[in-house]
Amino acid sequence: MSTAPVPARDYGAFRVWAPHAQQVTLRSDGAEHPMRAVGEGWFALPEVPAAPGARYAFRLDDSELWLPDPRSLSQPDGVHADSEVVDPARLRQETSWKGRSLRGRVLYELHVGTFTPGPDGRGGTFDSAIERLDELVDLGVDAVELMPVAPFPGDRGWGYDGIGLYGVHAAYGGPQGLARFVGAAHRRGLAVVLDVVHNHLGPSGNYLGMFGPYFTDRHHTPWGAAINLDAPGSRQVRDFLLGSARQWLVEMGLDGLRLDAVHELRDDSERHFLAELADAVTAWEEETGRPLTLIAESDRNQPGTVTPAARGGLGMDMQWADDVHHGVHAWITGERSGYYADFGSAEVLATVLERIFLHAGTWSSFRRQVWGAPVEPDSADYDAHSFVTFLQDHDQVGNRAAGDRIHHGIAPGAQAAASALILLGPGTPMLFQGEEWTASTPFTYFTDHEEELGALVSAGRREEFAAMGWAAQVPDPQLRSTFESSILRWQEREQPGHAAMLQWYRTLIALRREQADLHDPALAATAVEVLAEGTVLLRRGGLAVLAHRGPGPLTAGPRAAEVLASFGEVTCGADGTLALAGPGAVVLRPAR
Repeated sequence: MSTAPVPARDYGAFRVWAPHAQQVTLRSDGAEHPMRAVGEGWFALPEVPAAPGARYAFRLDDSELWLPDPRSLSQPDGVHADSEVVDPARLRQETSWKGRSLRGRVLYELHVGTFTPGPDGRGGTFDSAIERLDELVDLGVDAVELMPVAPFPGDRGWGYDGIGLYGVHAAYGGPQGLARFVGAAHRRGLAVVLDVVHNHLGPSGNYLGMFGPYFTDRHHTPWGAAINLDAPGSRQVRDFLLGSARQWLVEMGLDGLRLDAVHELRDDSERHFLAELADAVTAWEEETGRPLTLIAESDRNQPGTVTPAARGGLGMDMQWADDVHHGVHAWITGERSGYYADFGSAEVLATVLERIFLHAGTWSSFRRQVWGAPVEPDSADYDAHSFVTFLQDHDQVGNRAAGDRIHHGIAPGAQAAASALILLGPGTPMLFQGEEWTASTPFTYFTDHEEELGALVSAGRREEFAAMGWAAQVPDPQLRSTFESSILRWQEREQPGHAAMLQWYRTLIALRREQADLHDPALAATAVEVLAEGTVLLRRGGLAVLAHRGPGPLTAGPRAAEVLASFGEVTCGADGTLALAGPGAVVLRPAR
C-alpha cells in the first residue's frame, strides 16, 4: 500500500470522494451544480467558491437524498441536514503557545456538556467551559482531554456515536466555540487533547457507506463492519482519517489526540494505520514546531502499542493502562465482579503499580484466555510515562448502572489513599472531571436519539444490567433528567469535605511537580512493599507513599524522616513510626 504525505486541505473548494457514483450534484445555498469527476473517485467544482457560512450538500446520481459532507466541520441543523462551510484558518486564535510534551504531565478528562451547567443550566458549551479553566490551572493540571465533540444526533450524548470525523457538535458551540476554547486554554498554559473515534461511526446520520468503501466486511467489530483500512479503496479511507487528524493538530492547533479503542482498528496491511499516523504526526511536529501527542486506548495490554514505529511498534506516545485502574479500584473498594475478578489483592496492586499490566502473557479469567505481554522496566522504547493511569474515567464511571463515582461508596480517606497511588505513581496520571472535589453528581450514560432508536437503547441498557443481577432502577439514558443529573455543581468545591479533598489533590499535584523522584519515568525506580492486605508503601526513589484503606487503624507503619503531606488522622511516634486512625495516606521521606 503506497503512502504519501497528507496535503493541507483547500477549505475554499468543494470536493468529495464518491467512487461509487457516476455523477455528483452540489447544492450550495439552494443552487444546484453538477460536479466534475477529477480522477480516483473524486468530484470537484473549483469555479464555485466555498464561502465560509455557505450551506451545502451532495446528491449521488439520481438519488432524491441530499447528503452532508463526510468532511464537514459544521452541522448547524443536525447530522441529517446541510453542512456549513468553515475555514479553520479564520477561526484559530493566535497565542504565544509553543506546546509541550504531555508525557508524565497531569491530564484532566472532561465532557463539555456536563462540565458546567451552561448558559441556561441545561448543558455546557465551550464558552461556559472556558469560564472554569482558571480553576484547572489552580488545581495544577497540565492538559485537558475533551471527550468526543464530533456531531451526533440530538443535543446531548457522550460523543462516541458521532458521525462526522471532521466536525464539531453544534450544541457545544461548533468549530468556532472549539477554537475559542483552544485559544483560551493555551493562553493559560493548558494543552488540549481531543478524544477521536476512528473505529466506528454512530448508527444515525452515518452516510459514509453511500459515498464509498469506507467500511469492509473483511473484519467485524462490536459495531458491525470495520472501517476499511486494508481492503480495496482503503488508501483513500486511510487518507480520510489522516486528514481528520491533521485538521485537529495542524489547522485547529490542538496538542494531541486520544484514539478510542484502537484494538478495533482492524488492519492486516504490511504497515498498520496507527504506525502511519504516528509517522505523519512526526512530520506535522516539524511543520508546526510544536510537540504533538497520540494517546491510544487499547485493550490488548501490548507494550508494542507504545513502541516506536521504526522499532516495529505502533508508535503511540502513550496508552491508557486499565489494569492500573482495576488494581487500585478493586483493592480500595473490594469489588470483584466482571473484569475485576483477577484484581483486588495487595499483591496484585503492587504488580500493576510496578509493572503496569497484570495480564502480561498470563491467564485472564474474564477473557478466558492468556492475554497481553510484559512491560519491560528497562526498555529503551518506552517508560512509565508511556502509560496513562487514572482512578476514574468516563468509562469506569459511566458504564456503571447508576453512573456512581468511586467516592460515592468509600470513605474520603480511602479516596485520598487511592488518588495518591495514581497521582504519585510512575505513570502519566489523569483525573476525571469533579473527581478532585468528590463531586456529588454521578456521570451517567445519556443519549438523545430519535424515538425508535432511543427506545432500543433504553431497553438494551435495562436488559444489560438485569442480566448482571442489578435490581435497582437503571437511569433511562434518553431522559433529559439523566443528563442533567450529571452536570457538575461547582459550588460544592467550597463546602466542607469537598474543599478538603480538593486541597489534597492540589497538594499531590504540586508534590509531583516539585519532587524529581515523583515524576521520574523510570519503572525500575518504583517498588511496592505490602505491609498488610490493607496497607501498601509505594516507593518512588527516595520518597514513599503510605496508602491505608482501613476501615480500621494502622498502628505501626513505616518510620518517617519527614512527612511531606498527609490525609487522615496521622500520628508520628518518637522514633518516627507513623500511625493512622483510619483510611488515609501519607507522603513521606522514609527514615534510613
